[in-house]
Amino acid sequence: MNRLKTSGYHVAMGLVSFLWVAPILWVIVISFRSFDDVAANGLGSLPHSFTFSTYRSAWEDADEFRALINSLLVTIPAVLLSLGLASVAAYGLARYNIPFRRTVLLLMLMGNLLPPQILLIPISRFVELIGYYDTLIALIAVHVGFGLGFYTFVLHGFMRDLPREIQEAATIDGAGPGKIYASVILPLTRPALAALGALSFTWIFNDLLWSITVIRSGEKMPVTPALLGLQGLFVSSWNVIAAGTVIAAVPTVAVFLRFQKHFVGGLAIGAVK
Repeated sequence: MNRLKTSGYHVAMGLVSFLWVAPILWVIVISFRSFDDVAANGLGSLPHSFTFSTYRSAWEDADEFRALINSLLVTIPAVLLSLGLASVAAYGLARYNIPFRRTVLLLMLMGNLLPPQILLIPISRFVELIGYYDTLIALIAVHVGFGLGFYTFVLHGFMRDLPREIQEAATIDGAGPGKIYASVILPLTRPALAALGALSFTWIFNDLLWSITVIRSGEKMPVTPALLGLQGLFVSSWNVIAAGTVIAAVPTVAVFLRFQKHFVGGLAIGAVK
């Protein structure tokens, strides 16, 4: 009976995994098909050709390399600034008796509960008024501002549950708040920082809404809105669009694989706590 249940579980999970992976595999297969093959047989047919020219077209003709560089120029500073500021804020709110700290934390979190669509026009007008419209700096600032509350909330939960004795021992040894933060709290919070880093990298790198809100120039567009331009440039070349999509997914997959152990460890710690 137990063997039957186990077999049924594995079959069900296998089907769910296939349904999850199938669209990705479908896009990859299309990306290696020629235009004539797709035009003659349709997107849903079995491939009758194999070519790398689609990736060359997406990379060179659509200038996806520039778009990837723009995405990295936005994503890496935004992730580092967000996690750096959030860790400092969470450290103060979790480890010290700051007045109204619960209220401050809730106010920071409430900003993430607002639908971003209602803030598009105010944010766009504000960025334009201060003279930073159509700049990557504005896009970085938007991502930092909107992610800071959530990251602080998550890190606050991890730091709050760290044993007080560790901090007290460091204080007795003469360590100040800055030393305790850098040498004690941050190393213990590394799994949470790695998990948030992987998630925030994916969210920011794949952003479309804020990119088209504060960026106007095509040469400054990150990779996700650039894929929209690719669709407009190659109206019926879905194989080229699929190749561009695969190229755009490489950085986020690489980041996840690099931090996979820390990511799973961070989730496990959160589940135990």
